[in-house]
Amino acid sequence: MRATVIAAFFGVFLTCTYTAKEATKKTKKAKLYVPQIDCDVKAGKIINPEFIAKCPPGCQDVKHRVYGTDIYASFSSVCNAAIHSGIIDNTGGKVLVQKVAGHSGYRGSFSNGVRSLSLPRWRESFLVSEGKPRKGVTYPSTLEYSSSKSTAVKSEPKKPEQDLKGMKSADTANTSEKTSDQGDTARKEHQTTPEPTPATEMATTTPTPTTTTTEPSTTVPQPTTTPAAPRTTAAPAKARPGLHRGRDMGSSSVHPAYASVVAAAARQVQAAQGRGQNTGAQHQEPVATFQRAASSPVHLAMEIDSWKPGLSLFDTGFTSKEELNPKPLEPISQGNQNCKVDLSFLMDGSWSIGKRRFQLQKRFLGNVAQALGIGNAGPLMGIVQYGDDPSTEFNLKTYANSKDLRNAIEKIQQKGGLSNVGKALSFVNKNFFLDANGNRGGAPNVVVVMVDGWPTDRVEEASRLARESGINIFFVTVEAAAQSEKQNVIEPNFVDKAVCRTSGFYSINVPSWFSLHKVVQPLVKRVCDTERLACSKTCLNAADIGFVIDGSSSVGTGNFRTVLQFVANISKEFEISDTDTRIGAVQYTYEQRLEFSFDKYSTKQDVLNAIKRISYWSGGTSTGAAISYASEQLFSKSKPNKRKIMIVITDGRSYDDVSMPAMAAHQNGVIAYSVGVAWAAPDELEAIASDPAKEHSFFVDDFDNLYHYVNQLIQNICTEFNSQPRN
Repeated sequence: MRATVIAAFFGVFLTCTYTAKEATKKTKKAKLYVPQIDCDVKAGKIINPEFIAKCPPGCQDVKHRVYGTDIYASFSSVCNAAIHSGIIDNTGGKVLVQKVAGHSGYRGSFSNGVRSLSLPRWRESFLVSEGKPRKGVTYPSTLEYSSSKSTAVKSEPKKPEQDLKGMKSADTANTSEKTSDQGDTARKEHQTTPEPTPATEMATTTPTPTTTTTEPSTTVPQPTTTPAAPRTTAAPAKARPGLHRGRDMGSSSVHPAYASVVAAAARQVQAAQGRGQNTGAQHQEPVATFQRAASSPVHLAMEIDSWKPGLSLFDTGFTSKEELNPKPLEPISQGNQNCKVDLSFLMDGSWSIGKRRFQLQKRFLGNVAQALGIGNAGPLMGIVQYGDDPSTEFNLKTYANSKDLRNAIEKIQQKGGLSNVGKALSFVNKNFFLDANGNRGGAPNVVVVMVDGWPTDRVEEASRLARESGINIFFVTVEAAAQSEKQNVIEPNFVDKAVCRTSGFYSINVPSWFSLHKVVQPLVKRVCDTERLACSKTCLNAADIGFVIDGSSSVGTGNFRTVLQFVANISKEFEISDTDTRIGAVQYTYEQRLEFSFDKYSTKQDVLNAIKRISYWSGGTSTGAAISYASEQLFSKSKPNKRKIMIVITDGRSYDDVSMPAMAAHQNGVIAYSVGVAWAAPDELEAIASDPAKEHSFFVDDFDNLYHYVNQLIQNICTEFNSQPRN
């Protein structure tokens, strides 16, 4: 009997063991289904806060725009951003996408055959990394789109004409909601379902990715509450494996789907508090980041105010909510307010410098810190030491006064190694000027490179990428290569290749380390001369843009209002102030009329209101005379450091010659774009446009299709700006 019982027991045991093993095998065999996305899919259109997707071949195309470097604005193409970052190439592949908080600035660069553009700010960002699942995270097999679409069944992309259908009903359905939002009529996005802001997504959407240790019912933090919420729920920052280029975005004990967003926001708040700053004024507070997102007018999407028949013209975002919301007050003044720059010193720690000269270098940096007048309302300074590899000694937010900074400099120990300046510049470009490290956004970014003799690697490419990111590079070269060492020089004339070529403004040569003290004041004076820091200019804040608008009889009143909408949509994408981009306008028929000059309005809201008030003139078409008039009345009064951009909009052939006035304008430094509608003559459009004409001239068959070229025109302006030498 006993034997029978034992046998039965072992039989049951073996059966259970076999069943468990089979279940384990089935679990191990379960594979993640990776949804495929198209090349033009933007990260912001996908609701999931973290997902893996497969990109098709052929996404490396200028039409799939990318904004930023390493951290990308959510308006960027996911697949082309992955190519730009080096995660995949043009053959496609899997990519892991993680949403993070919005940034106050995105730096453009050229990488892996893709040129990304700069953007002052955006409401949401994302990171890309290798398309491998992170441990403990379950990824969706079907992506949630903001329009409730799924990638499980791919559908044909809608044509722009189809997108226009149903917009009126969508606007009607959303009227009550938008009216209650503090009377905001600034950005009625013409989509069937508007793209949600990060705050909306977090409040209303249940994220798909979950971990095995966190229950789905865990309370989701709301970024639109007080700043205390993320500070009390976020755990200390930890390194997250799998992020591109080792970015540390932190982790959190809150729901894992939002860990990266909340942790990043919390660190920004804590960092700003550590400096005793008004976080709102420094763009560090997560509440300000998310709330400002919905009102930010800086977005280069077709979703901006797409004009269509049947809608009231100025209900489509003619005003800018950003201008309606007053910005927080600046914190109490500290430091030299006449020198508000974010400064990084690249300190030479190579063995070639020797211990004694390394001490002289530290004394020099301390004297510079004292002369600058470090403070939260003035210059902030951090130091990166380089040798074989660069490392940050301390960043911008570490010290907020000259005394503490000088004491910290004295404690720096020499690294040793080679003088890899190029590697150090790449490091600073990618890692130093981040919001989390104290970058203030509104202050110019400046790098001062200390070099003993000559670099041991190439600096030209790294410097170019840094300049394209808006960084002003100064070189302080001490001594030079000895005669016996010149054969080892990697890159002769490296300074001329690395800095902005402005008559030696960005370079100082010192014959000996013992005479460094003589250049403290000259260097400080140059660093603080923000008017000459040309490398901090971007395509959105460095131009005088003059619109030359055809008001002839053939246009008609309704179409003229559509043209004004087109002008407004372009204008609102630029950073407008008396020191940034300025806007002017001329209307013409047989005669010409200056609607407003460059110095008339200094805020975006005033410019948009002025465009709205332009009245239709009606008459003949003398485009050549209008170009000459604009050259004299607008661009002759342009500032010397501004790029002069003329945008001519016409619907017919001119009664006078356009080629000679256009040529004269080109010779005076005016970059001309021509936009032709309906009966405009192609040969005249090419004559008006700057070279190459195909990138500076556009044609549409109908006024209602003008909005298609808002994004393309701005992209061409930015691409041209980024490709020009910074002389």
